[in-house]
Amino acid sequence: MSDRTPAAAFHERYDDADVGLAYSGIKTFLKAAQRDVDDVDDVDAAVLGAPYDGAVTNRPGARYGPEALRSASGWWAYLSGYKGGLTNMQTREQVDYDRLTLADCGDVPVFPMDETKTAESITAHVATVAERAFPVMLGGDHYCTYPAVRGFAEGAGHDSVGLVQIDAHTDTSSSSALFGEHFHGSPTHHIADSPYSDYEHVSQVGIRGYEAPDFFEFADDVGLDLHTARDVAERGIETVVADAVESAAEGTDAVYVTFDIDAVDPSMAPGTGTPEAGGLSADEALRTMEVLGAHDAVGAADLMEVAPTFDPSEGTQRLGAYLLVTLLERKFAQT
Repeated sequence: MSDRTPAAAFHERYDDADVGLAYSGIKTFLKAAQRDVDDVDDVDAAVLGAPYDGAVTNRPGARYGPEALRSASGWWAYLSGYKGGLTNMQTREQVDYDRLTLADCGDVPVFPMDETKTAESITAHVATVAERAFPVMLGGDHYCTYPAVRGFAEGAGHDSVGLVQIDAHTDTSSSSALFGEHFHGSPTHHIADSPYSDYEHVSQVGIRGYEAPDFFEFADDVGLDLHTARDVAERGIETVVADAVESAAEGTDAVYVTFDIDAVDPSMAPGTGTPEAGGLSADEALRTMEVLGAHDAVGAADLMEVAPTFDPSEGTQRLGAYLLVTLLERKFAQT
């Protein structure tokens, strides 16, 4: 009697049975294999979800971001499997996702009513990945970036970490009468105040809307590398991002990239908690990730504040997934 199962025989008969449709299968990022955080020594990058939005000040829903981003990412995994490799029609580069070894470590434990415990969880799990691979975090509200940066620094053994923040908001509040010291308007302050960074190693791109009085004077005083949405319009996104990452990398061991989806204009990415008119176009956002993915100093990344319930078209999570795919492609899969 043959040891071969009927399922195995079917797969041997039909080669295309192994091509996963975008909407089929278990929802991991880019249909990557599921792994524990301490079992990623043999991969380039490992994905973690942080389904937490207990620190938002406006519309909740980013807790559903990791699930939505994973689901959306299946499209690029399907294309690569179906076509046997890809040509990026925007960059004209050949892409081979077989060169990218990726694992999905699932979601970190979060505690909806315990911000401190949730932050500790994020730090511990990102640190465990960072010892072994390039961490990619799916948010979640933007407060989660602060414990993730700590975890990246501690796990990778970096004494100093630069931050490139693509965002509509500066997130530099030290405290709020309503929300306290730890909320999604404060992560950049806490990162700059941590042992691993300072404002001189923080670069921000796409900032718009309104800030506290005399904010530009504050930015000058602390050495914040600030590029507003109007700066992007006047100088061009690629020039601005290239300058931003160089500034963040100078004098640091590595750069952490955080992309808040509200950096993109809400006409293109409405699924977020605090939308601001006048943001990046989808093309500018993708070009941002192309530049960042090509820079050797970039050692970790996240995509935050996707709140899919506010976008019935599902376009926000598709763009968010595409942004991360673009960064990973440029860093690991371009031939």
